[in-house]
Amino acid sequence: MKRAIKVLTLAIVIALCGYQFTNAQTKARPKAKPAAEWKKILTPTQYYIMVEQGTEAPYKNPYFDMHEKGVFVSAATGDVLFTSEDKYDSGTGWPSFVKPASNNVIEIRKDADGQRDEVIEKSTGLHLGHVFDDGPADRGGKRYCMNSGALKFIKK
Repeated sequence: MKRAIKVLTLAIVIALCGYQFTNAQTKARPKAKPAAEWKKILTPTQYYIMVEQGTEAPYKNPYFDMHEKGVFVSAATGDVLFTSEDKYDSGTGWPSFVKPASNNVIEIRKDADGQRDEVIEKSTGLHLGHVFDDGPADRGGKRYCMNSGALKFIKK
């Protein structure tokens, strides 16, 4: 009987800790979803890039050579991430920006290999691309190198 009470108590403690962790995670990333849910929402390309942290091929993506005026929103949430005013031709084959639309919408962290600075969407934790220190010096020196598949363009 005492063993059953100990096991039950331990199960309750673990469940409560799990609830608190999940609840804290949701507060930190209010639009986060499990991978299975993103798989239902995103296209296969968007899922590969954003959830599996993949990279699309350079020069073979819709936005690297786009010069229209508008905003680039998250393919997952629709939140504005970048503007056409901050986009420039980096010669890399990916859409590149000198800065995000707001520092509140992205987060920068070391990627899995610890070599590059990964850009993620702050509200979801989803992968967008990388940021480098080789952008135009007169515009802040940053190159936010994004995957077109993580973005949607809204024309102004």
